Amino acid sequence: MDRRGRTLEEEREADVAPKKVLAVVLAGGEGKRLMPLTADRAKPAVPFAGSYRLIDFALSNLVNSRYLQIVVLTQYKSHSLDRHVSETWRMSTLLQNYVASVPAQQRRGKSWFLGSANAIYQSLNLIHDAQPDIVVVIGADHVYRMDFEQMVDAHVKSGASVSVAAVRQPMHLVDQFGVIEVEPDDPGRIRAFVEKPSSTPGLPDDPDSFLASMGNYVFTTEALLKALEEDAARLDTKHDMGGDIIPYFVDRNDAAVYDFTLNEIPGSTDRDRQYWRDVGTMDSYYDANMDLISPLPLFNLYNLKWPIYTRQSISPPAKFVRSSSGRPGEAHDSIVSAGVVVSGGAVRSSVLATDVFVAEAAEVSGSVLLDKVQVGAGAVVRRAIIDKNVRIPAGVRIGVDAELDRSRGLVVTDSGLTIIRKGQVVEPG
Repeated sequence: MDRRGRTLEEEREADVAPKKVLAVVLAGGEGKRLMPLTADRAKPAVPFAGSYRLIDFALSNLVNSRYLQIVVLTQYKSHSLDRHVSETWRMSTLLQNYVASVPAQQRRGKSWFLGSANAIYQSLNLIHDAQPDIVVVIGADHVYRMDFEQMVDAHVKSGASVSVAAVRQPMHLVDQFGVIEVEPDDPGRIRAFVEKPSSTPGLPDDPDSFLASMGNYVFTTEALLKALEEDAARLDTKHDMGGDIIPYFVDRNDAAVYDFTLNEIPGSTDRDRQYWRDVGTMDSYYDANMDLISPLPLFNLYNLKWPIYTRQSISPPAKFVRSSSGRPGEAHDSIVSAGVVVSGGAVRSSVLATDVFVAEAAEVSGSVLLDKVQVGAGAVVRRAIIDKNVRIPAGVRIGVDAELDRSRGLVVTDSGLTIIRKGQVVEPG
């Protein structure tokens, strides 16, 4: 008999039986680097690709992986996120499936979430209620496709208490990610895990790249609970998953790495199979949107074998019509969502969300327009991100003169992107 009192036969059956999995989505991030898009919403609720919210990618990956017991831990300005989850992600309670949005509740003291690990620690009742064998913990603000069932299988085979998903990134981004260094004689084990270092050794087969943590973890439940309890009792910790919990297991030689390149997605192509983007800054958010619109996109939204789910709009179909003067409406190399009307205007290399209106002789190029933006007649919008409910008056030029944009109170990034916040009034002239 084993130490749990099971016979060898029962132990073998337990090893091959399907593992019960609870998924925890960390969605409480403030997203300061995405200001002003996060001025009125949590980062996972930021609209993306015309029709989606960032959290839809994390939840779609879990659902497509057949993990249907999911809790979403929220905190910062969560109303928009809570509403989206409750209206969109409805499961069959008859089958005990759910996507539950869970706010900070101060269950372990009078503090709010002190870090991502503390968020899970304060929500241990969810784990105790579900009684899973495995806990999958992922972030809510990355754009990618991934089959977590494959990662869970690899984790079980590794025998480790935690597995960390890793993706190759160019060396100049090393200070933006958690960095994974593996054992030279055992590349499946993590030797060191450092949050956002200034430098790290390159990979043996590619010195200009390193292994970055994707923020996706698979834990054996018993080990996770023990680590969280010990972390909560310490005073010299930031209570962070990447900064504290993963190094806890690495120090015990009990952390495995899962290579994202091994993950196979039905319908994927060589071009988009390994796509993963952390949209934590305005530039990366813009670049990720632009990745979608080429004839052979870097990330293919149209892979129906691994769909990305979201709330279905009740807006009418998009249309392109001639203006009253006979000028045609047109769009090239762009995403155009439901309800969009291009009336005698021109749209190029842009992403237009629901119910956008582009008037006669207006030009929109290289831009991301969120819901219900109106672009007036003859206006010009270039390399801009415009949040919901903004009206660009007739003849106004956005993204053409950076100093003029700043004088209007608009945000201009170092890379030259012009950002207009939600509902901001743009003066004519």
